[in-house]
Amino acid sequence: MADESLSGSPNYSVLTGILFWCSLLVVSSVFLTIPLVPLFADSFQAAPSEAAWAGSAFSFAFAGGGLFFGVLSDRFGRKKMMLSGLLMLTLITPLIGTATDLSWLIALRAIQGLAASMFPPSVLAYAMEMFPARRKVGIIGFISTAFLMASIAGQLYSSWVVLQFSWPYVFYILSAGYLVSFVLVALLVPRDPVHAAVGSFFAPFRRMSAIFSQKSLPLCYIISATLFTSLVGFFTTLGSYLSSPLFGLSHQEILWIRAVGIIGMLVSPFDGKVVARIGMKNTVWSGLLIAAVGLGLLGLWHNLVFLILMSVVFITGIAVTLPALISLIGHLAGEIRAIAVSFHMFMLFIGASLGPILSIYLVDQAGHLPAFLVLALLLCVSMAVPFFIRLEGQPQPGVHARTNQM
Repeated sequence: MADESLSGSPNYSVLTGILFWCSLLVVSSVFLTIPLVPLFADSFQAAPSEAAWAGSAFSFAFAGGGLFFGVLSDRFGRKKMMLSGLLMLTLITPLIGTATDLSWLIALRAIQGLAASMFPPSVLAYAMEMFPARRKVGIIGFISTAFLMASIAGQLYSSWVVLQFSWPYVFYILSAGYLVSFVLVALLVPRDPVHAAVGSFFAPFRRMSAIFSQKSLPLCYIISATLFTSLVGFFTTLGSYLSSPLFGLSHQEILWIRAVGIIGMLVSPFDGKVVARIGMKNTVWSGLLIAAVGLGLLGLWHNLVFLILMSVVFITGIAVTLPALISLIGHLAGEIRAIAVSFHMFMLFIGASLGPILSIYLVDQAGHLPAFLVLALLLCVSMAVPFFIRLEGQPQPGVHARTNQM
């Protein structure tokens, strides 16, 4: 079903660029309100914990919607779901800039999250089904990189727009980007074949129970949840930490420190080479170890250079883990790959929803260092998971592929 499905010998490099760009833009919306929380608190006379729901409401809707629309893409087609999501985002996003109270802003962000949720599971399923075997790991790596880069790009974008204009323009300008993306997908992304519907409308949802009949597959979702809980919690804690009296950095200075984290994400497109050498499980385990070490050490020394270096180490670990985890889930799921990946996205962004809530609570109750340590502990718990996953032909975590083949 690979390149034969795409008529006219498509330019896979161009297609990869379009899917990367659209994935980056859509998932950036998850993270763009992280730097805006203090502004929302001031503008709407609310506590930071209340203003943080501008991000969490989006993430919860994004997670739940991704599960729903990911399953529906089996019935209606991947490209149609991507186009529907981009069109709805184009219409809904500028309305957020008109919000005059916090509850209305949170409600609109939740609707925006539902619209955005149509895209990620559909684009991943599209990549797995429509790209030839030799390119699949590469395209998954690029899409995973886009998801990760969105965690920084969204914050950089909103921070820059606020410095130049005001927070409503974050959403006005973004809607134009969604319109451009809609046109690119409509004109340049080949249509995927839509299979004849079998059974009732709810038949695909009943197939979801098959996920839990696989012995190892549900274990992967523990990692899915903790991965973005730690990532979004880290960014939330980092902003508060750098603006505290200990460092006293300005909004623009924090902006540049966030940008450095992109360095760690550049390894993601090359994850396939690591997987080929040591196996999917070992790659997931190694990435979690790198991320846990970076995050655990981050707050131990109050030195800005050390903090930046450990931030890059942490993000590198996340970048190593995510593409390998998606490949592992796809391998374990077999024919129910699309549903399994949709559930992965659901758990991933449930974690993103809990990240800022957990982070703000920990910082308020215990301080920045305990917040970093708790987030690192979550990753340490996830490190145990690959040891319980059985996958033929893959080495056990922590053991070289050549010395232990299952």
